[in-house]
Amino acid sequence: MILHHRLALTPVINAAGTFTPLGVSRSSPTVRAAAAQALGEFLVIEELQQRAGAAIAGWTGAQAGAVAHCVAGAITMAVAAAIAGEDVDAIATLPDAGGRLHRVLLPAGHAVDYGHPITQDIRLAGGVPVPAGDEDGCSVAELEQALASGGIACLLLVSSRLTRGPAIDLAAAVAAAHRHGVPAFIDGAAQDMRLPDLLATGADLVLASGHKYLASPTIGLVAGKGAWVRAFRAQERGIGRAMKPAKEAIVGLLAAIEERRELDLRQWTDLQAHKTAEFVERCARLPGIAARAQPDPSGMPFSRAHLRIDPQAAGIDAAGLVAALADGTPSIRVMTHRLADEELVLELVPLEPAEIEAIIARLEALLAGSPAGC
Repeated sequence: MILHHRLALTPVINAAGTFTPLGVSRSSPTVRAAAAQALGEFLVIEELQQRAGAAIAGWTGAQAGAVAHCVAGAITMAVAAAIAGEDVDAIATLPDAGGRLHRVLLPAGHAVDYGHPITQDIRLAGGVPVPAGDEDGCSVAELEQALASGGIACLLLVSSRLTRGPAIDLAAAVAAAHRHGVPAFIDGAAQDMRLPDLLATGADLVLASGHKYLASPTIGLVAGKGAWVRAFRAQERGIGRAMKPAKEAIVGLLAAIEERRELDLRQWTDLQAHKTAEFVERCARLPGIAARAQPDPSGMPFSRAHLRIDPQAAGIDAAGLVAALADGTPSIRVMTHRLADEELVLELVPLEPAEIEAIIARLEALLAGSPAGC
């Protein structure tokens, strides 16, 4: 907590997942050292970009790879690539698409706000977002009907908690886009452990955040088909200039990819399962809490702890408990997308044992005054 003290920052225990307002993730000592080393060096950035692209391709099995500042920027650059391709003049005029086609199709339930509207990422490139289906869902047939009206790209989102309506079959959606001659881009920001699966849908580009579970410095990585990666990189001479990654981010990403390649995923998954199961078991003993572990709905290889609150037995409702956890020192932050169902959701992946103990101790203290006692 030295940094927090020096800058007068709030100490935080982050059980809210890879959440941007909380700094997203923790980098390993190896990744931190690599990024710090880059800060003290002059580098040929194009060489570094090429190394990153090759590392991403080799790791994911894609034809090619590239990097951008973050996934939000990568979405804008991908849309720009669909509008302008590698045409130097067209790239220079964006976001003015001129007479070029610029409709971007996406399921209505994928038009999310993750700190800002994802549709704004499309508009920044000069694209016009066109939602298919409605808030209750979008079938492949509804998406295909929208595609029939013309477009330059189809954007699909994979998220464990942001999308609305039933999940769309990604492979079928990609195939529908291709039937209409439209490229399909997948925003899988927090899906870095599933990149091969997302590429297997046939998507032309898959975008992911290096700074989420990969825990690199802030960077967006792109994997996909060679022609589309070339068009994506061509935007670096246009609006992509404002979305470039820093040298330390690229070097940190390379270190993070190397660490991931050496990770024993089965052992890691077992560790996360044990951590969550033990936490759930202990929370279930607290008054007014029904605790369970639930697998990540998007297919990431870990579960989260769901704590359903009985306000009468707990002496506090879910919203009040969330506020009380956040107001303490350290501030404990949890996922709040299930509050309407009186549920708190906690992700324990990045947490140390002492932090998990601190969460349990805070819950015990907050529930001690409930009718059932503690």
